[in-house]
Amino acid sequence: MTSRPVRQVDDILEDFAAATARPSQSHPCVEARTGLMVLHRPSGLRGRISRFTGEAVEVCDAAGARHTLRNRPGAFAVNGETVSLVRASPRSAEASTPGAAGSTMKRSASGALVESEQRAKVARASRLWVEGDHDARLLERIWGDELREMAVVVEPLGGLDDLPAQVQRFSPGPGRSLVVLADHLVPGSKEQRIADGVVSSHVLVVGHPYVDIWQCVRAKSLGIDGWPEVPRGEDWKSGVCERLGWGTPREGWRRVLAAADDFSDLDSALINALERALDHFAAEAESP
Repeated sequence: MTSRPVRQVDDILEDFAAATARPSQSHPCVEARTGLMVLHRPSGLRGRISRFTGEAVEVCDAAGARHTLRNRPGAFAVNGETVSLVRASPRSAEASTPGAAGSTMKRSASGALVESEQRAKVARASRLWVEGDHDARLLERIWGDELREMAVVVEPLGGLDDLPAQVQRFSPGPGRSLVVLADHLVPGSKEQRIADGVVSSHVLVVGHPYVDIWQCVRAKSLGIDGWPEVPRGEDWKSGVCERLGWGTPREGWRRVLAAADDFSDLDSALINALERALDHFAAEAESP
């Protein structure tokens, strides 16, 4: 996996497709298979599909740059025909792809192509730090294959409060870098202030805007209308479970983890954060 710039096409271009499509207009449905060549009609961008969530399409252009585009009816064309992109059937999605030297590739839960039979590797000195065990288990469920292929170990921190001191003890440097995945990483938050206190070219702090990584699992995948509001000062997980009738936080966590089958069940903020993390490790591996 190589480091590639990711660009979000301006909404004004996205809205053009919706504005120019008549409500009564219907388009043939085409499965959004990885590798399918498409044209994004509003922007003129042409490339191959690298990921598809149903709501968003990631397209890799001829230069290798990835572009995340909203999936709207009639926004794409295939072989010159305006189409609506839909999820690939399970049989298409699970098909193995020939790899190098006779190996086979499989589609991971994160949507990436990885070797079907992964051999044990010596762990790299670099690490991916997460705030807790739930974060580590969710990342393993979705990105475990990619992380193992990169030989990157995920380690729970138990919170960010002592992050600058822990980074200093780790002594990051060339070939020994850190990526930190933080909850509630929004401007003005305590977490953002802590992240700003970590100054090193060998440390990357990424995150999502939610109180807990539970919220990165889409409500639709859990069969709920939305995540309930929990007042400040009340334990968030206990409050969520009480309002949703999920029992204890342990029982609630089982529901959350079971609902995350692949990356399409996750919020785009977490997906983007992990993409940045993986690109960081890939770039490091390619450095002389």
